[in-house]
Amino acid sequence: MKASDLLIQISLGEDSKHQFKVDVRNADSLASEMAAFANCEGGTIYLGVADDGSTPGLDQADVARINQIISNAASQLVKSPLTVRTENVALQNGRVVIVLTVPKGLDKPYFDKNGVIWLKTGADKRRVNSKEELRRLFQITDQFHADELPTKAGIDKLDKLRFRDFLRDVYKQDHPDNQEELTRLLQNMNLATDGGKLNLAGLLMFAERPEIIKPQFVLKAIRYPGNRIHATDYVDTEDFAGPLPKIFDDAIAFVMRNLHKVQAGRGVNAPGQPEIPESVFEELLVNALVHRDYLVSAPVRLFIFDNRIEIVSPGHLPNNLTVEKIRTGNTNIRNPILVSYVAKGLLPYHGLGSGINRALSEWSMIDFTDDRDGCLFTATVHRKSINEMELVNIVPKSSPKSSPKTDQQIIELMLANASITTEQLGAALGVTKRAVLKQIEKLKDQGRLQRVGPARGGHWEVLK
Repeated sequence: MKASDLLIQISLGEDSKHQFKVDVRNADSLASEMAAFANCEGGTIYLGVADDGSTPGLDQADVARINQIISNAASQLVKSPLTVRTENVALQNGRVVIVLTVPKGLDKPYFDKNGVIWLKTGADKRRVNSKEELRRLFQITDQFHADELPTKAGIDKLDKLRFRDFLRDVYKQDHPDNQEELTRLLQNMNLATDGGKLNLAGLLMFAERPEIIKPQFVLKAIRYPGNRIHATDYVDTEDFAGPLPKIFDDAIAFVMRNLHKVQAGRGVNAPGQPEIPESVFEELLVNALVHRDYLVSAPVRLFIFDNRIEIVSPGHLPNNLTVEKIRTGNTNIRNPILVSYVAKGLLPYHGLGSGINRALSEWSMIDFTDDRDGCLFTATVHRKSINEMELVNIVPKSSPKSSPKTDQQIIELMLANASITTEQLGAALGVTKRAVLKQIEKLKDQGRLQRVGPARGGHWEVLK
């Protein structure tokens, strides 16, 4: 390194990858700095540089002494030992700056001699104080994964019908007759621990009500009016719980009932197509449910605004992944057991690393935000404005002499959108929700209408 290049780098100041030390006399302190860099992305320590960026440098005696400290710290005081690199850069005043480069560690986590794990936080370092942080370090190096964590759920919490159907359809195998055989099978399938409890993957995929054991791992969906979050004002909201396949189905239904329908070149009397292809949300929701960080105790959130739809997953991108890399198909498996079962057909799956590309090919107006400070990953699907879309005319046009009755308008609206809500009906007709409900009951009594499925997630069926 040239002295001029060194001074340019020093002028930028300290950050999470560059640190200044005017001198080093304590090998233990230097070892903790090395461990912190190795546990993160690596970095460089400039010895002979003051905190304010001035360069008093080191004389030849200092250089010899500090190199001995560096060797001792890297080989004896960091566990596992580190291979570091040093370079002496001469200054104009005849003194020297030692440029000490610490690589990103391949055997994380690294400890100091007291067994303390250090991480870089900006230009400083801090201790690892929580089990979650320690687990994440082991997760990064494939020594541990969140989906194999034991839960408090016993084998009796299994949804027997769901698991039976999976065994029959995928493995052509019958459900075991007794509890001992079932436990052994679940253990062999990496769905239960050696202690006979469901692990997190087994709970999330096959338990009857996983939200009882893990209430934080649900999906919360809200449709807001306008383009910003309101504290109390919303159009539609619902929390989705249950096994991941059920959460996925319910979330897709929520999105689709809150999208506009467009003609898309079809006939005037055709029911129309969603403004954004359903396959886009299939890919993004599978990604959110399967690749999220389950060491973060928070739900996946789905926000629908007039101009965009946001899917917010707990946990930033793992390891060295970036938004640019995932756009080109790169991936890093955070929850390998979940991924393996999704690939067996429990959720729509088209190959590892292809989901983001497939969503972008269907709808190019998608942005991704990797918030490492907030530990969140957000997929933002932008919607076209009303003026840009040829919407289906769901309210039938009437002649000046007469207007259709409210019950007939309701029928027409339901024919155009079988998942339309009573709130949306009221807004389209300009009447209260109570008036809409009264007309719906009248249509049901006349045998012209029936509800299929639950209030949330079901649909209307016009009988005649």
